[in-house]
Amino acid sequence: MSRLGDEIRQLIALEGPISVERYMALALGHPRHGYYRTRDPLGARGDFITAPEISQMFGELLGLWAAQCWLDLGKPERLRLVECGPGRGTLLVDALRAARSVPDFREALSLELIEISPVLKAAQLRSLSNCGVPVAWRNHLGEIEAGLPLIVIGNEFLDALPLCQYVRQNGAWHERLVGVVDEALVFGLAREAEASLYQQAPEGAVLEVAFQARTFIRDLAQRLKTDGGVALFVDYGHAKSGFGETLQAVHNHRFVDPLSEPGEADLTAHVDFAALLGVAREAGIDTYGPVEQGPFLKSLGLEERADQLIRAAPSEAQQKDIRSAERRLCDMARTGMGQMFKAVGFAGPGQPIPAPFDDPRQTG
Repeated sequence: MSRLGDEIRQLIALEGPISVERYMALALGHPRHGYYRTRDPLGARGDFITAPEISQMFGELLGLWAAQCWLDLGKPERLRLVECGPGRGTLLVDALRAARSVPDFREALSLELIEISPVLKAAQLRSLSNCGVPVAWRNHLGEIEAGLPLIVIGNEFLDALPLCQYVRQNGAWHERLVGVVDEALVFGLAREAEASLYQQAPEGAVLEVAFQARTFIRDLAQRLKTDGGVALFVDYGHAKSGFGETLQAVHNHRFVDPLSEPGEADLTAHVDFAALLGVAREAGIDTYGPVEQGPFLKSLGLEERADQLIRAAPSEAQQKDIRSAERRLCDMARTGMGQMFKAVGFAGPGQPIPAPFDDPRQTG
């Protein structure tokens, strides 16, 4: 058992079983032993690889997307470009390089990075130290000063926000908890039913509710309403709400038991896009998508950018790498990134529709 696992067992001994949401929060964000506090999880030597690490094209296209949003917003003299969970800063480096083609956009920017990992903050500082744009780090959205319009970007951010799980038993929903049996962490169910849940489902069904993600979207909606702006999130999940367990743990690019070594593996769950879009609409902002990542990136010009890079590549091996990255980002197989990952957009009331969501082919 990991050091964090020992602490969680001691906590359960004192307080009793804890929720899946609290377990995820501890496993990912514990101040000393949390997964995101202690390591760089990205790349071949880490536990997973994200789209910005696969190809520069991903960040470049999102940078041009942000620049177009700035133009559509009327070219405000000052603007906050916010990235939620910026990884190593790779996406922003590529985005800012591509945005040089849009006069005055970079001069209007200040960067706000929402990040809790000291290790990744250090990597972001190295990546962005000479970017020519003011950079600040925040722990959460509420720390970003109000008063300026926002363009918010998040790639694989929502999936890491802790969620609650409920299991249908004897005609009622019971919260899934984490307890201890024979020194091992195990899942169990709360004895009392959760009265606030009314969804009908078969016996044994699992319902996941991402309360923290919903709170984040409400906070984002309020900022977009008061300060103006748009947001774009790309993540993996389902377009329609439903039942099923999606909590997963990844270590060394392999799936592992979520309870086996807390703090040593990445924990995520599929995003319920329908629920989050509903929260945003209830909060009074406009929503767009979800659109599968493959068609979304192609609408932004992925194929054309890949062709440009291939023409400029000095070797056949590099040309093949570029084309391989393009195919990987747009893979529409059932488990491919192009289909599993989806893009959703948000905009303050009266703000222009962010491209390419106004494309009639983008039906979500």
